[in-house]
Amino acid sequence: MRKTATLTISLLAAATLLTGCGSDKKDADAAETGHASPSGTVSGGAKGSDAAKKGVAHQVVFEVGGTGASRVLWIGNTNHFEQVTLPWTKTETVQLEDAELKVGVTVSVVPGSVEGPDGMLKPAPCTIKVDGKQVADNQGGKSAAPCKYKLED
Repeated sequence: MRKTATLTISLLAAATLLTGCGSDKKDADAAETGHASPSGTVSGGAKGSDAAKKGVAHQVVFEVGGTGASRVLWIGNTNHFEQVTLPWTKTETVQLEDAELKVGVTVSVVPGSVEGPDGMLKPAPCTIKVDGKQVADNQGGKSAAPCKYKLED
């Protein structure tokens, strides 16, 4: 149990740190110089350039099962980390743009721990559905790995 709780906390902390390393100042500086970071956008590029290329809009559903309350980190259009009441569902529309059309984008959900039938903490079950089709799960909470899926057009 301690290993599972430690792994879950470590995954949540790592995901939070990795997704929170951006800076609005960096994106603003990039807009002024015309060089964009991967998460930023630059307006007013070269004259005569085409508008941003966009792919198909996908409906992404994040689900975390269980009962009670838990912390959940999910990454869709943006990064989110909050306390939720279980069971929990979040739906977002994700549309790939520009370079994402070539390389894709990873959507994920990292569930917190829930109390199992034996009273021990275990990862909450999670699933991701894209356009109605289940594309990722953590085997009903048997795996400590987060649910993630590389969305491509």
